[in-house]
Amino acid sequence: MTALTLAAAQSISIAGDLAGNIARHQRFMQAAAEQGVQLLVFPELSLTGYERGLAAQLAIAPDAAVLQPLRDFAREVGVTAVVGMPIRLTDTSPVLIGALILGADGSLGVYSKQHLHPGEEEAFAPGTGGEPLTIGADTIALAVCADFNHADHAAMAALKGAGIYAAGVLITAKGYDPDTALLQGYAAGHSMVVLMANHGGATGGWESAGRSAVWAPDGSLIAAASGTGNLMVVARRNPLGWTGEVLAVELE
Repeated sequence: MTALTLAAAQSISIAGDLAGNIARHQRFMQAAAEQGVQLLVFPELSLTGYERGLAAQLAIAPDAAVLQPLRDFAREVGVTAVVGMPIRLTDTSPVLIGALILGADGSLGVYSKQHLHPGEEEAFAPGTGGEPLTIGADTIALAVCADFNHADHAAMAALKGAGIYAAGVLITAKGYDPDTALLQGYAAGHSMVVLMANHGGATGGWESAGRSAVWAPDGSLIAAASGTGNLMVVARRNPLGWTGEVLAVELE
């Protein structure tokens, strides 16, 4: 097996503060680079917080100039980052829940959440997903929260050759056990690594459970955060298999 390092960024978002959250994302990306992370996945709507009521006014085009510094930083530190943002594909398009892929090579990819959670239709329209991304020889499929509640979403990812299924989410304590049982099941059922990046604290009136995690292709747990807070769950693949650790991220 070739070497690969993935990480879930369990970040705490500042409600509606794009500039403040960009700074926090850069700190996580710097910490990831120091650990040799190649792919860093943030929670759902990480750049604004899970703020349904603010989504329409905060929504931007994926290639908006305001995100250029973050794209430049990803290239500078050599980390591909998947960040959450409300997006509009045109000025008159509906608002989508986006996961933007800021490539270490300067590229930009767009994934939009396909399956909305009940109530989200008040602020968002369903998206169309997106193509898997590749890092070296690895194919990574993305999901945003309720996407993974649909078994065919993970099955289609596996069918497209994904060996890694990475989800940015907002999961509360009540939903944690059933949701992670699904994710662990996908890992074992489709023989793929499953990464789940949850919010590190309260957002949009919801109390996140934290406890971001990564599962191996046999369904075994590689690493998981024990609770909330600004943490990074790192999973490393080497010729002997997978190892993991959880690191605190200090915000400056």
